Amino acid sequence: MQMGPDGTLTDALARRDVLRLRHSVVTAAADAAAGKGERGYGRQLRSELMMLSALPVAELRGQADALAREIREVDVRIQRTNWEVYLLD
Repeated sequence: MQMGPDGTLTDALARRDVLRLRHSVVTAAADAAAGKGERGYGRQLRSELMMLSALPVAELRGQADALAREIREVDVRIQRTNWEVYLLD
């Protein structure tokens, strides 16, 4: 079944899965770099610790946004193809 210039519907589904995986990795990296999900600081107060990000959080958030936009675009193409194709009886 042909979907268009991007290839088959199967290609689009695989692309969406890859994009979702990339999005989750980039989002997790941004969250970790921003210090989200950190639990406990031992015996030190949070105000005593200086947190330095090893990764550019803003850049990672931008990448995550771009990936999310691409995922939505692929989803729209997949949905459109699903509505345009008739099932065989």
